[in-house]
Amino acid sequence: MQTRRLGNSDLHVTPIGFGAWAIGGGGWAFGWGGQDDAHSVAAIREAIDLGINWIDTAAVYGLGHSEEVVAKALDGVANRPFVFTKCARVWDENRQIGKSLKAESIRRECEASLRRLKVDVIDLYQIHWPEPPEDIEEGWQAVQALKAEGKIRWAGVSNFDAAQMERIAKLGPITSLQPPYSMVRPEVEESILPYCLANGIGVIAYSPMASGLLTGAMTRERLAALPADDWRREKNRHYQEPLLTRNLNLVELLKDVGGRHGRSPGEVAVAWVLRHPAVTGAIVGARRPGQLRELIGAADWRLTHDEVAGIDGFLAANPG
Repeated sequence: MQTRRLGNSDLHVTPIGFGAWAIGGGGWAFGWGGQDDAHSVAAIREAIDLGINWIDTAAVYGLGHSEEVVAKALDGVANRPFVFTKCARVWDENRQIGKSLKAESIRRECEASLRRLKVDVIDLYQIHWPEPPEDIEEGWQAVQALKAEGKIRWAGVSNFDAAQMERIAKLGPITSLQPPYSMVRPEVEESILPYCLANGIGVIAYSPMASGLLTGAMTRERLAALPADDWRREKNRHYQEPLLTRNLNLVELLKDVGGRHGRSPGEVAVAWVLRHPAVTGAIVGARRPGQLRELIGAADWRLTHDEVAGIDGFLAANPG
């Protein structure tokens, strides 16, 4: 699989990375329902076997559990992938999530992630959300200090807009941005992706398949059967009407496009994200072995100009 340099770093990453959000399991505000850790470990190891060379997780995924599962999966693995994680989300003994960009908090979070991941240095450490917004400079300076101390190799951000990146760039270089980017959430194309392209900031897009909605496997029946603690039931507007009908119709178009090439709707969705010149890679989640094998082809396959135009025409005629 080809690799691409991530921003100003020495990391050359595959176009697809393993996303470890869902393997954090249930029991927290943005969980995906119950998860078998053995399936998670097997899915991560399959990703490595398929040639994927980076994993993206976060401290808050499963309130630390995702990082622990990643560590378990990588134990004894010779061809270790890069490991990316995030800070700026904290939780209390009642599992209530809070927001912090204070320097002392970020330092504690980093040390905790190092312990859970069982590593001496984190390859890419990202501020998860620019919240509280008045503290982003303090948070970024703290991350830069961790880099200077050798706790992390490279520093990035997630969910920042162009103005927020401009604010912190003077305090230290931004290696990467992790934004939501998919056919149903294309708004980053307006100013955020152009800013990254102009300033040499790598982009690793999350939710390229809209949290499973564009895989072709999501139906109204499956949606109705999602566990009560799956965040998509109530907190993701793209799973609610009137957008749900629009999005399921979009999936039918992706099936038609993919069918001409023996590709899945999910591969079409990921390839559409990777077509953008600002995008370095896309984060693809998996909860069990076999799922990534249905999507890995998107790493090196490209949609034709007419196919992109057809998809974009549908989106323009059916705005979200």
